[in-house]
Amino acid sequence: MKRGFYTIMSAQFFSSLADNALFVTAVELLRTSGAPEWQRAALVPMFALFYVVLAPWVGAFADSMPKGRVMFISNAIKVVGCLMMLFGHHPLLAYAVVGLGAAAYSPAKYGILTELLPASQLVKANGWIEGLTIASIILGVLVGGQLVAPHIAGHLLALDMPGIDLGIDLAAEAAILALVPVYMLAAWFNLRIPHTGVEMRPLPPNPLALLPDFWTCNGRLWRDKLGQISLSTTTLFWGVSGNLRYIVLAWSAAALGYSTTQASALVGVVAIGTAAGAVAASLHMRLDMATRVIPMGIAMGLLVILMNVISNIWLAIPFLILLGGLGGFLVVPMNALLQHRGHNLMGAGRSIAVQNFNEQAAILGMGAFYSLSTKFGLSAFGAITAFGMLVAGVMWLIGRWHAHNVRSHPEEVEHLLSIARHDHH
Repeated sequence: MKRGFYTIMSAQFFSSLADNALFVTAVELLRTSGAPEWQRAALVPMFALFYVVLAPWVGAFADSMPKGRVMFISNAIKVVGCLMMLFGHHPLLAYAVVGLGAAAYSPAKYGILTELLPASQLVKANGWIEGLTIASIILGVLVGGQLVAPHIAGHLLALDMPGIDLGIDLAAEAAILALVPVYMLAAWFNLRIPHTGVEMRPLPPNPLALLPDFWTCNGRLWRDKLGQISLSTTTLFWGVSGNLRYIVLAWSAAALGYSTTQASALVGVVAIGTAAGAVAASLHMRLDMATRVIPMGIAMGLLVILMNVISNIWLAIPFLILLGGLGGFLVVPMNALLQHRGHNLMGAGRSIAVQNFNEQAAILGMGAFYSLSTKFGLSAFGAITAFGMLVAGVMWLIGRWHAHNVRSHPEEVEHLLSIARHDHH
């Protein structure tokens, strides 16, 4: 790998770590403030909101300047969201601002891979990026859970700056303040990401002109015989897994009687399995083999439903690791294939923006459904059953869709696969 790849990985690790720790602390802030459970569940769709609303613009923004500078600006927006949450704004609004920074960050983070590396290294690069992202999720949820734990929160609240009263009285508020330096460390790495030499695409004078361009790009990717399969798979995967992050917290409280600190460790257990699956996929899968992982998506959905019969922690841990492993092995080659097709069709930033729009729209829709269902009495067990059936059923349909493409358009599918097998295309 080129040296700049490791700088990108470092920046991504610390930014993602802070995002995931902030999620746990925001859940605890709402809980200790007496907010209803549906508001805690609503954190997930609120984070996804700007991914969907600003999708036509963030991809073009990422392509208009060096990706490292885009990532730096995005991290600064995340810090603003942290400070809003710290100083009195509603956590849902503040977390949406953090999501705004993440929405601008993502096209640059993934788009730079296709600018920096050849096609033969994309699956490996995605394996490392996803593996490191999952590692940051593990550490992030554990750090967030520990920061709000009484034995650490007490020390954070005892820290005072002479002559300055920040008005921080809750453990979750002290935890949020402690995460600001982590975002600043990520920003420091952002400034050291090398310029790839790819020509910048200036933003048009009229921002509304990007709307038809975005919808053209979206339609182009959905019409591509490999792009549509990888996009539908990653859209489903992230729509479900984005919400499972909170559902596991709710499930562990209902099934095991866990606190936020204890439950955050179980989210980390799922992430351990995902990291292992991501690394395994990066070692054993090629870009042209990506569609072979579809049966794993069906198995993953069926396994999700089995969570409802688990009430023992020693059974839960290996089960959650297996569940995460299937997800990691599924998403890495599909994600790499999607980036490859998008880069060929429309450019890196626009491609990732289209991908984010579809995936985050799924998170937003499923999260809004779960949040409203919670408000009207849906249990964590019912949500797990619904989400598991959705994954298994839709992945089966995606498998039938790809089989139809292979039968009906064999020359086109083979041509696209041959492109994926070569770096020069």
